[in-house]
Amino acid sequence: MAWWEWLLDVCGVVLLLIVLYGAGLIVRRRLLSRHGGTFELSHRASPDRPDRGWVLGLGRYSGESLEWFRVFSISPRPKHTWRRDELEYDGQRDPLGAEQASLYPDHVVIRCQAPEGVVELAMSVSSLTGLQAWLEAMPPGTDWNRSKGL
Repeated sequence: MAWWEWLLDVCGVVLLLIVLYGAGLIVRRRLLSRHGGTFELSHRASPDRPDRGWVLGLGRYSGESLEWFRVFSISPRPKHTWRRDELEYDGQRDPLGAEQASLYPDHVVIRCQAPEGVVELAMSVSSLTGLQAWLEAMPPGTDWNRSKGL
């Protein structure tokens, strides 16, 4: 076989892998969202570095937990999970500087307190309303004083 035939074969294999990866992303997103409760949710991997570290993703409510999945991963497991009774909303702000290019359009940045420290998320205003309602709708028997820091 000539060198150019090998090159064509390699290019064909690479193209096939790219198509399979894209199809895997589409199938994964459909599977994650088939039960509803999914929304665009970005997560800052390192909240101590301003304007950096944002990763695009999907959020999904699963019972008493908020699950976060990376957009460009084919893993069916969430990358992060936060329990409702351990997550506390701490305020919102508009994206600043380079964050505007890193995040989905019209998203706001929110801060939450969790056992592992500060968690920064970015979502649409309507998704934020849903998150706040989900956080406030704790099950009966919840110690409301503990969750508000009183």
